[in-house]
Amino acid sequence: MAKKTTTTEEATEVKETAPVTATVRVPKKKIVSGTLHIEATFNNTKVVFSDKSGATLFWSSAGSLGFKGAKKGTPFAASKVGEVIGEKAAALGIKDADVVVKGVGSGREPAIRGFMSHGMEITGIKDATPVPHNGPKAKKPRRV
Repeated sequence: MAKKTTTTEEATEVKETAPVTATVRVPKKKIVSGTLHIEATFNNTKVVFSDKSGATLFWSSAGSLGFKGAKKGTPFAASKVGEVIGEKAAALGIKDADVVVKGVGSGREPAIRGFMSHGMEITGIKDATPVPHNGPKAKKPRRV
């Protein structure tokens, strides 16, 4: 078989005619509203954004943003997580969201504020923190 040789002029012509496309995420379906799930523990803050049916669209946490150790549970880290989720939601064209907060950590309100900083409207806030009614059997008292 004969090898086809190309000159640099032909290669540059091909490069010039090829369209340049930017990598912009195009939503598969139009989503206007969704649900923001915030899990705030003492050690970390996790935020998940889902559509109204409950399918996860995107998520983030303080640990995934690079915070390590005790810094993951701080209000500052939670606000940064909320801002990241707000940016992603704004890119999809989301206007409003319900919020479900779970946990007793210090990142509950800062995550909501960070999300709202990108022009999102909060339609309702629900606290889904699990509260034990009686809990497991207590340890027997120590005899000294």
